[in-house]
Amino acid sequence: MADANPHKRAATGMPLPDQVALVLQGGGALGAFQVGVFEALDEARIEIDWVAGISIGAVNAAIIAGNPCERRTERLHAFWKKVTSALPAFPFWSGDFGREVLHEMSAATVAMGGVPGFFRPRLLSPFFAPAGSIDAMSFYDSSPLIETLDALVDWDLLNDGPMRLSVGAVELESGNFRYFDNRIDRIDARHIMASGALPPGLPPIEIEGKLWWDGGLVSNTPLAHVVDNQDADLLVFQVDLFSASQELPRTIMDVASREKEIRFSSRTRQISDQLVRVRREHQAVRRLLDKLPQDMANDPDVIALAAMTRENSVNVVQLIYRANAWEGGSRDYEFSTRTMQEHIEAGRRAIAETMTHSELLARNIYDGETAAFDLTAR
Repeated sequence: MADANPHKRAATGMPLPDQVALVLQGGGALGAFQVGVFEALDEARIEIDWVAGISIGAVNAAIIAGNPCERRTERLHAFWKKVTSALPAFPFWSGDFGREVLHEMSAATVAMGGVPGFFRPRLLSPFFAPAGSIDAMSFYDSSPLIETLDALVDWDLLNDGPMRLSVGAVELESGNFRYFDNRIDRIDARHIMASGALPPGLPPIEIEGKLWWDGGLVSNTPLAHVVDNQDADLLVFQVDLFSASQELPRTIMDVASREKEIRFSSRTRQISDQLVRVRREHQAVRRLLDKLPQDMANDPDVIALAAMTRENSVNVVQLIYRANAWEGGSRDYEFSTRTMQEHIEAGRRAIAETMTHSELLARNIYDGETAAFDLTAR
């Protein structure tokens, strides 16, 4: 039986394993949901050892890793207050129809005017910019994000502090996907911006002579990277901003929304189910190896197979944002204050509901089992 770290416990008394990871998917304006999740985890005294992100998840991850524990929530709120400052709460609109109209109006405002502290429209259309220039490769200029990140992130703490950070991006020429990791790389604003440089809206980011785009083009969730590189028993809170499962679309707007959900959900459940299946297969192999005669223990093939199947346990808690009826295909760039506040509250509720199942999580952690949970499914 694997023992949980006796020195690490949540406020509920739930034991925690040696490592706790927070995995943050991309999803633009929906990233405020991740703020609510982190805020609730922090209040529950669930200490994060490793945060990994893609796109807006990389931005939130950098703010978390690049601040002392007592300032992380404050700085996350500061970022989201800044990027939603151009669109007020509009409290006088209600009902699904009214909210949908307001939602699309807010998204159109962003499309025309950009997002404060994040990106702005180019003065010259990329169609008229010199071929081969960065200006010709996107509709918006993301340079405002540099100043925002530099103001909210302590890069020395991010790189030298105790929390591990991983952010994914894809290199344009080769199409190769990689993670920038503060245990290997020296991270700065460029790496975070590269992870969120979704074309054709945002420009590629140059790092060491190569251009990088949003990692969500290849994989919108860093779960596999975290699990493949774990070196201790691990609890993962995976925060997904797009649901893979949804009702059939009924209108052309529903079609646009559903296409984006399928494209960016990155088959979350399939990945986690495969993880559990492979781990169980490895457990079966280890049980078989234990039954072999002692004189086979030094056989090279037995030694190699034992090494291949040796691993720590992992429990994955999936926290999936499920859109409201009035949220359409533009939900990832609707940066209004009211919607941001609702997304944060939804993230807090997701953790509150998950914590009602803490006994189930504790049992798996104590027993050293591997499993994946969607404890807020509806």
